[in-house]
Amino acid sequence: MPTPKPKPIDSSQLPDLARSVIRNAKFPQLATIDGDHPRLRPVSPVRVDEDSFTIYVANLRRYHKTSEIASNSNVELCYLDDQHDQVRISGVAEILNEQTLIQEIWDSNPLLTKYLGSIDNPELVLYKIKPTRIRFMREWALDYYEIPLPS
Repeated sequence: MPTPKPKPIDSSQLPDLARSVIRNAKFPQLATIDGDHPRLRPVSPVRVDEDSFTIYVANLRRYHKTSEIASNSNVELCYLDDQHDQVRISGVAEILNEQTLIQEIWDSNPLLTKYLGSIDNPELVLYKIKPTRIRFMREWALDYYEIPLPS
C-alpha cells in the first residue's frame, strides 16, 4: 500500500500553519525531566501569545511538574491536531512574576477562579514557556520544518 504524499509546504506559511495547529489542538502534551526520566502529561494552556509562540501554563505547587521544572526548566510542548499535523515547542519554563499579566490571565480564565478561589492562592504557579525551538510536521511527511524564532 503506497504511503500518502503530503502537500508541499511554502516555508513562508510555516508560522501560520503552526498557529493553526496550536489553535485546533487545545491540549498539548508537556514533557519535563524527572531526574533521568522523561515525564509527559496533557496540559491546558491558560494563554497563548501567537506572535511569539510563548505559551503560559497554570500549575499547582504540589504537582510533580513543579519540582521537575525547578530542577530542570527545559521543557517541550507537543500539539497534535485532528489531521495529525504537529507542532513541537522546546523552551524554558519560568515562573511568571509580572503581576499585570498574571491578573490578565486570571481574569480571562474562569476555571482558575473555580478551582483556586483567589489569585492569591499560594498553590497557583503560572509558567511562561518561551520557545528556543519551534518545529512543524505535516502528517506523513516524517520530516520537521524549523520555524524561525520570532525576534
